[in-house]
Amino acid sequence: MAFGVFIHRADSIYDDSPAERYQFPRQYLKQATKCVGDWIVYYEPTKLRDPKGYFAVAKVADVAPDPTAPGMYLALIEPGSYLDFSNPVPLRDGNKYNETGIVNEAGRPSGRAQLAIRGLSSHDFYAIISRGLAEHDVLLPRNGAPQVAVEDFTEPEQATFIYEEDRERVLSLVTRTVRDRVFRRVVLRAYGERCAVTGLRLINGGGRAEVDAAHIRPVERNGPDIVNNGLALSGTAHWMFDRGLICIADDLKIEVSRHVNDMESVSALINKTGRLVGPIELRSRPHPAFLSWHRENVFKQ
Repeated sequence: MAFGVFIHRADSIYDDSPAERYQFPRQYLKQATKCVGDWIVYYEPTKLRDPKGYFAVAKVADVAPDPTAPGMYLALIEPGSYLDFSNPVPLRDGNKYNETGIVNEAGRPSGRAQLAIRGLSSHDFYAIISRGLAEHDVLLPRNGAPQVAVEDFTEPEQATFIYEEDRERVLSLVTRTVRDRVFRRVVLRAYGERCAVTGLRLINGGGRAEVDAAHIRPVERNGPDIVNNGLALSGTAHWMFDRGLICIADDLKIEVSRHVNDMESVSALINKTGRLVGPIELRSRPHPAFLSWHRENVFKQ
């Protein structure tokens, strides 16, 4: 087992779904297989417009041939392990690269930096996720629940191998306390802390955003902690969404169930466009697969 870096582009030509699978050609099979049972960091190349850098972490459950594409393989992501970073980490800070394994003796990126799948040292892994999950300007929860700090995942500088306690720290990546806080931060940032249904952006006197980070497909129904499976919703809108009284069409139009007993009042809550407000970046918009799941399994027709 070994840590790794998987390069993923928002406009990828491959059949990738970062929270579920990563498609790659045979040339990367050996390196991908080394990552089975361990964690990888997703990286978006700097050649893209507004690249995210290192933007998420996930655990590789298995590697298998792609049954739909001869010569291609799939790295299958362990369900519930994917987590977007609340703070994407850049490739470098000034002249210092955050992935030391891609730097040559001259201090510049080597050809290894172009590899779509590559190994990652334990030191770099812990340093990247420590930055990626850090909370500096905390978006406090709407209900005023006490803050729970995200662990410091940084591996000791003097370490030359992976200590058992470092492995224990990685287990924090799958705890709901950590994941819920990071997911909230990612989703609220994507929507500018504004309710996607009402369009209201309310911050109370304590600095808390009066909006929830809602999963479209719930965690208990195998919904991942990825921004594309999230909506920023006010309390009432969240309640209606979870109970199937409203849903979102693929074109982001907000639809109201025929089972609503006060159609006029519910319609008045929806912003005047009748469509989802946000997210700010198109690549953060809800994925049609999650919206479809909600319509088919939760929405009351």
